[in-house]
Amino acid sequence: MTQTHLPSYPIGLIHYTNVAPILDALELPEGVSAVRGVPTEMNAALLNGTVNLANISAVEFIRNADVLSALPDFSVSVLGAVYSVNLFHKKPWGDLRGGRIALTAQSATSVALLEVLLSETGVQARLERAEGTALDLLAAGYDGVLRIGDDALREWYEVVGPINEERSMLDLPHQSGGITVTDLAQRWFVLTGHPFAFAVWAYRKDAPPPHALLQAMRQARRYGIGHLSEIAERHAAQLGLPARVVQHYLWNFRYHLEAPDRLGLDEFAAKVAPGHAPLVLSDGRSVPAAATP
Repeated sequence: MTQTHLPSYPIGLIHYTNVAPILDALELPEGVSAVRGVPTEMNAALLNGTVNLANISAVEFIRNADVLSALPDFSVSVLGAVYSVNLFHKKPWGDLRGGRIALTAQSATSVALLEVLLSETGVQARLERAEGTALDLLAAGYDGVLRIGDDALREWYEVVGPINEERSMLDLPHQSGGITVTDLAQRWFVLTGHPFAFAVWAYRKDAPPPHALLQAMRQARRYGIGHLSEIAERHAAQLGLPARVVQHYLWNFRYHLEAPDRLGLDEFAAKVAPGHAPLVLSDGRSVPAAATP
């Protein structure tokens, strides 16, 4: 985790491609600095007070709702396939019962989502921490491998690609060469009919964000959503993927934590942390946002 000088209001940023439409154009106002890292690092930084606001794993917001609030109009959510939270496996889903599944240490929400989906389908597997590419870990004997973020997106394409330009972007493959790539967000949608919120922008209740930061974030998001093709081109070059695939990946996301996303967040919270503290969605101003439907 890299860190800059921390003046009055430090924030945590996770620079996966899926938040590029918010972060690429973000100009931090005076008095705000940034700490950068992977989701689990930013979760810890927010909870221990190293930063005051961060785009953290939704499950950590849920589990720590007694001390955290979330901005009411920011999220990293998706309705259906997400392409970057994947379980790679050779056996059918149901045959993973009793098998070994390798888990990344980078994300708490994706691990919790996998646990929920396995439980809901009656699949009891051994979950073990292991880092490495999906193909390497499958070759090492794991029955399933959970991968997230840009690595998961690249490795999904490595398994199913190349994808012909004539193929509909609404019908992208998830299986090839004896390997199935189960998209966990798609499986959640089939189970619940709701979007899945992977991350929210949460802050410590004792340190609400300055108004200038909120405005800068909203302005950056407006610019990013309006320039998806440019962002896709830039990040595709970094990822080594076709720009059309990255653009499709980005336009799938829901960045505003709208009513359907809140319903999905509520359902996930009920499944993963029964009896959790109320989820507070507010931007920290004197008039709170409407309660979650």
